[in-house]
Amino acid sequence: MDLLDSLCESCGLSVADGAAGCRGLFDEVIAREFSDFRYGRLHRLTVDVYSLQHPEQYMRSAKSFAAHLTGMKAALENQNNPGKILEINAVVQKWLSTNPVLSKPAQLPDKRGELKVSYVHSAANADEHLGRILEWANSTWLAWSEHHELARQMIDEAFRKGVR
Repeated sequence: MDLLDSLCESCGLSVADGAAGCRGLFDEVIAREFSDFRYGRLHRLTVDVYSLQHPEQYMRSAKSFAAHLTGMKAALENQNNPGKILEINAVVQKWLSTNPVLSKPAQLPDKRGELKVSYVHSAANADEHLGRILEWANSTWLAWSEHHELARQMIDEAFRKGVR
């Protein structure tokens, strides 16, 4: 840790300006994804991972909690089937638009994954960027293991409601 660094209070990243510096790295990662299609293939997963590591800012409501948690589960379980990921996310989004009764768990993980956005930020090329997003996602998902079944239940509920 550099003497000028401070910790992001959400994810624990040691970076200049703490949370603001962490958000700055995220902004640069998503700017890269928007500016070059080779980097953007996993953009939704990038947003979901960052949100799960910063739930105080990006998962304030039960709806946003559900969207990011289920988005992460869909992406990691269907890595080789982008069509299935899109289908799950679309069904969940439509279900969430019906305003289902949801509640966010009272206890969220204190530790939110060993890898941070800085790991993706330092990728040298598009292939490395995409690989690092998956590693970052798996690290974060492991930290959220007690909520995996809840994600499954929400996805199942969205499909049961038949919102297609």
